[in-house]
Amino acid sequence: MRRDRVLAASALVAVIAGSWAYLLVGAGMSMHEMDGMLMPMRMGPWTLGYGGLMLVMWSVMMAAMMLPSAAPMILLYGTIARRRQEKGDQTAPAAAFALGYVAVWAAFSLGAVVLQFGLEKAALVSPMMEMTSTVLAGGVLIAAGVYQWTPLKQACLRQCRSPLEFLMTEWREGTRGAFMMGVRHGGYCLGCCWMLMLLLFVGGVMNLAWIAALALFVAIEKIAPAGHWIGRAAGVALIIWGAASLGTVWS
Repeated sequence: MRRDRVLAASALVAVIAGSWAYLLVGAGMSMHEMDGMLMPMRMGPWTLGYGGLMLVMWSVMMAAMMLPSAAPMILLYGTIARRRQEKGDQTAPAAAFALGYVAVWAAFSLGAVVLQFGLEKAALVSPMMEMTSTVLAGGVLIAAGVYQWTPLKQACLRQCRSPLEFLMTEWREGTRGAFMMGVRHGGYCLGCCWMLMLLLFVGGVMNLAWIAALALFVAIEKIAPAGHWIGRAAGVALIIWGAASLGTVWS
């Protein structure tokens, strides 16, 4: 049991580390120098190949940001699955559960690429993939802050913060069952965090400091004892930030 848990944890660490490494080296994009630092930069027209690169970039970025906070759920699933397997039940390894979870965020990544394409066509994002419209950025900040207080957000967050309860109520046997459990958990996670992920367009899709800050906040919100209150407090801060941004336009 201990060996299996170590193997599962090591695999998760490897995937997360590899995802962050991919982002750190520029996610396959051209690099330019800014303030003495090499930064990835959007260059050239949209092509099928570039769209594919953006889909890979978003998918890897979602894995880097979301898998750390999902690790407790994935590891707990692996532990329970192993115990049930020893009793003769047909269970699948934690990888099947994790794959279902990642599949949900890959689907979100496809939507993010479509949104990025639309924003670029409307000249609303810079080459660094950061919103150029203060009004739009302020609106997104306020919307994200308000969403932090909605019943849907809180219901999804409760599921993400209660791994054992989720597994007890959603358990399904076999590889397909494990995959669907991962999809279901990923759906709750998506419902919890999708507006936070749209904030990437506010701070810069390839702004590594902003990516890391959002990933850390997601982990705190899901794992910390007072995470749900921290999330609500952050919602208030986002609303104030967004209102201040709009105020600079209207003043």
